[in-house]
Amino acid sequence: MEPPFLVIDLDRTAPPSLEEALGRVVVGVAASRTGPPPEGFDVLLTGASDPPRPWVACVAPHSTARELEKVVAAQPAAALALVQVLRMGARLTGPERLVVESLAYSTLKGGTGFRTWLATARRRTPRPAAEPVRLSRDGDRLTVTLDRPQVRNAFDAATRDALCEALHIAVADPTVTRVDLRGEGPAFCSGGDLAEFGTSQDPARAHLIRVERSPAALLQRCAAKVTAHLHGACVGAGIELSAFAGRVLAAPDTVIRLPEVGMGLIPGAGGTASLPVRIGRERTAYLALSGEELTASEALRWGLVDELVAQG
Repeated sequence: MEPPFLVIDLDRTAPPSLEEALGRVVVGVAASRTGPPPEGFDVLLTGASDPPRPWVACVAPHSTARELEKVVAAQPAAALALVQVLRMGARLTGPERLVVESLAYSTLKGGTGFRTWLATARRRTPRPAAEPVRLSRDGDRLTVTLDRPQVRNAFDAATRDALCEALHIAVADPTVTRVDLRGEGPAFCSGGDLAEFGTSQDPARAHLIRVERSPAALLQRCAAKVTAHLHGACVGAGIELSAFAGRVLAAPDTVIRLPEVGMGLIPGAGGTASLPVRIGRERTAYLALSGEELTASEALRWGLVDELVAQG
């Protein structure tokens, strides 16, 4: 079976029809093009340097497209679900995007792609924290700090629930006018805690919990108050949640990555709702499909980060 992948050379070929694009990850490639792109593409690659959104600059666009095809061939269900969720998101409200993302994520959790990845993944021992999220208040300013430095603030269920409690304060208390979101230790957040992956045996219930206890939904409601302070690894949930913030500051050592598709999943902490608002769905799809690292300076050029600052 051929992977659900279609690459179009925009220097030679017309855009695909709706029927051709349906059920495929559609990638457009151009040697130097940077003008307004045709519609219907999930990723747009160009050899031009520093192109405007939605283009992604590549030294060798055709080679990059072939690498993306390998990803789609290895995890077809996750790759296709990703672009379908991103396409639909353009027509949905913010809260609706989170529900659709969770439905797709929960479905993939029960799929062959994720189960195959899980079977080969290194087993990790859970390392829970007594207080995974620390709060401090100074006048109208609330500081929320992820506090599991021993695991680079990996995002587990306890951290999710504690972060929800903190953000409920920001949403409900009108005297809180500024929220600083930080991470203790060497990294802001290294993503989902792999020690918990695969422990849920009921994807439907997991979906209900994910929607009910959603830091992303709360961040959508108080985003104007929130400044996220990034440093070190900012992976998966780390960038998915911080991208909701009204302002995102990053230390020069910040490294951003979305690894979920390679695991047979899609971003599940709100990334398909938060990142497209900042960088567009095409660049979001590229980050998620490629799994490539984005440096702080690159994130600044894309608009995923608003300012580079000295750490601390």
